[in-house]
Amino acid sequence: MGFIDNLMGNASEVDLDKLESEMEDILTEGEEVDSGYNVFRDLFLFTNKRLILVDKQGMTGKKVEYHSIPYRSITHFSVETAGTFDMESELRIWLSGTPEPVMKQFKKGNNIAEVHRALASYTL
Repeated sequence: MGFIDNLMGNASEVDLDKLESEMEDILTEGEEVDSGYNVFRDLFLFTNKRLILVDKQGMTGKKVEYHSIPYRSITHFSVETAGTFDMESELRIWLSGTPEPVMKQFKKGNNIAEVHRALASYTL
């Protein structure tokens, strides 16, 4: 079901050992990936120091944006779940010194609650 879940936009937890080897060029000394969630081609990585949003772009996914967010800079966040006629859920993260939030959309029927719970455990 992993591939089907990804196509539907469901958040699924990913293998930590695989993530650590893929991210070894990005991680700092002493930084470890605690958990990671895959939403289609994008990743939400929770390390012991920061949140890393990995946005794979283009048809091949070779172009990648890494957005590093130190937990201390997150001032607040919100989750809006999909309703009856709504097809997507939204996660918004406000950062200190930035008026507009970082926004990520999830398809309806996903497990945005896992990402929300992980974000809450690192910031609260």
